[in-house]
Amino acid sequence: MRSIRPIVLSLVLPLLAGAMGPACAQAHAGAGAWASYRDAYRAMVVFEKYGGPKNLLHSELEVQTLERGPAASDGQDLQLLLSGKATQLVLPLDALGRTVFPLQKAAYDENAVLVLSRKGAAFALRPRVTVAPRADGLYEVADLLEACRQALGFARWVDASQRARQCAGVRFVYPKKTDVGARLRRPDGSELPLAVTNGAAFAGDLDDGFPVVTLRFPAERGQVMAYHAPLAIVPLFE
Repeated sequence: MRSIRPIVLSLVLPLLAGAMGPACAQAHAGAGAWASYRDAYRAMVVFEKYGGPKNLLHSELEVQTLERGPAASDGQDLQLLLSGKATQLVLPLDALGRTVFPLQKAAYDENAVLVLSRKGAAFALRPRVTVAPRADGLYEVADLLEACRQALGFARWVDASQRARQCAGVRFVYPKKTDVGARLRRPDGSELPLAVTNGAAFAGDLDDGFPVVTLRFPAERGQVMAYHAPLAIVPLFE
């Protein structure tokens, strides 16, 4: 584990706060028209190597075009292409510009490159750690708090400066132009609507037009009912 950290610190440390909490704007790492698969691999494998609790979390790679933010929000159907002598792979992006990053030995050995399907487009890559969604749309508040704590544990493992932060809540991020809603169901059966606002999916993102629902901790015991599938559930640290 120790041998991995020095390699990836330059890429991962500037990104974790922006990925999972309200921090100051972060610089784009490795910005350009292409990126090294090997560098991205070294950043993403950190989560795989982390030995702490992470069963409630997802790790994905976000592509950001420098002019507009998340690649999927710049009005074009962009894809991330993994290209090498022995490797050719199309990585689809979700509405937040994220993709499941493939850990491939062959692509690592030949140091394949990552490019966008729009030729010459400058972009940056960011690891994103989020709360795993549930198919039924029902989230126990206790589970959301535990997921936030798992994410914070990972952030602290990578970056000691995160030790001063605490879990503040979670942010449900929804597709644009969609009627969304969520309620907090209390143990006594009563329900409290949760406010919907517009904002960025992750702190530091340029695109702040996503519908978001924020649940702050400490929330009372109960269950969040999300009526639409969120694009992401982002843990918040303060």
